Amino acid sequence: MAAIASLQAIHLRFGRRGSTRCGIAEPSGEPAPMGQKTRYDDGLAARVFMGLFARKMDKFGGSQKKKIEKGFWEYDYESFVEVSKRVMQGRSRSQQQEAVREVLLSMLPPGAPQQFRKLFPPTKWSAEFNAALTVPFFHWLVGPSQVIEVEVNGVKQRSGVRIKKCRYLENSGCVGMCVNMCKIPTQDFFTNEFGLPLTMNPNFEDMSCEMIYGQAPPAFEEDPATKQPCLADICSMSNPSSPICPKLQA
Repeated sequence: MAAIASLQAIHLRFGRRGSTRCGIAEPSGEPAPMGQKTRYDDGLAARVFMGLFARKMDKFGGSQKKKIEKGFWEYDYESFVEVSKRVMQGRSRSQQQEAVREVLLSMLPPGAPQQFRKLFPPTKWSAEFNAALTVPFFHWLVGPSQVIEVEVNGVKQRSGVRIKKCRYLENSGCVGMCVNMCKIPTQDFFTNEFGLPLTMNPNFEDMSCEMIYGQAPPAFEEDPATKQPCLADICSMSNPSSPICPKLQA
């Protein structure tokens, strides 16, 4: 989710006090094969972050009757994703993206974008540092990942992050949620608010994702991710007859 952007700022402010460690509960220690949902063992800190984001997003989630009032630590990942679905329903793609942007802005400490820009100008070092920061701090949000070498503007650098099997896509099963409520808002927030370009390339065949810090994202109309059909076998909101996920259309 686009929560990555605001969590980066929160961790910069509070250091490691906000540790979000959690673990995969699969015997192999790896994400479950395609067609199976990975089991996780979320700690208290991870649940607090789930609750923090879910409660912020729930303000955009429809009627009061559908909202779930819980303590921050009482949320699990499924309820976090369910709030995301309510935010998505009844909104155009641009409205979904704007809702996520407003949630992110509401969570940032005062002056966080300006502070981020000062600390992390768009350099190779900044891109590599943020890639390294993503792996340990966002395991709870996207699942296990690793830093990889990528090429940005002809320069090889370790500013890529490969997410093995995205937890958000795996649990939502929705192409539109992936693109409108994770990929596009996160790219835009880093690129436009923080001043550090970021491109995210989800793979809808194996649910992996590649994040490339330092690389400017393509225009929406030119992005292959915006032309994907529904994952009809796993998405409860899918429209198999549509060549493109309806949530990716205006």
